[in-house]
Amino acid sequence: MPILPKLQEFLDLSGVPYTHTVHPLAYTAREVAHAEHVPAQEVAKAVIIVADGEYKMAVLPASRVLDFPEVRTVLGSPSARLATEDELGRIFPDCELGAMPPFGNLYHMKVLFDAALLADEQIAFNAGTHRDVIHMQCADYRRLVHPEVVSLAREPVTR
Repeated sequence: MPILPKLQEFLDLSGVPYTHTVHPLAYTAREVAHAEHVPAQEVAKAVIIVADGEYKMAVLPASRVLDFPEVRTVLGSPSARLATEDELGRIFPDCELGAMPPFGNLYHMKVLFDAALLADEQIAFNAGTHRDVIHMQCADYRRLVHPEVVSLAREPVTR
C-alpha cells in the first residue's frame, strides 16, 4: 500500500512542498523517528479521542504522551477516552491500523495540535501505512489543517 491516495491528492492540490520517504516497517511513532533518522520531537503522531460522542484527532510529538486530565479540560468532557481499534478501523478504512496521517480534516474531525510541535520547523508523519512517511514544514501543515493549538501532552514518566 503506497501513500494514502486522498492525502497525496490533497497535498498535491495544495501546492505545498513535501517529501515522501519509505522505510522498513515501523509501528510506533518513536520507531518511525528512528527509521527516518529524525528526532522523535519532529514526528507527529495522531491519536483519536472520543468526547461526547464525537471523534477528535490529537496530534502530538512522538516523544510525548497524551495528558488525559489536560485533554478532558481542553475538550470540556470528563468522559473523553481513546478510540478503540474497532473504531479506528471504521474511521480510517483506507489506512493501516495506527498509521493514519494527522489530517483529521480529511475525515471530518476536529484536530487538536500539541503546542510542543511548534518547536521545530519540520514535521514528519505516517502517510497511511507503517512504511510511508511525509516530511513537510510545520507552518504548511498548520495552513492546510487549521488545527486548534493546545497543550495536551506531557513527557512520559520513566521508572
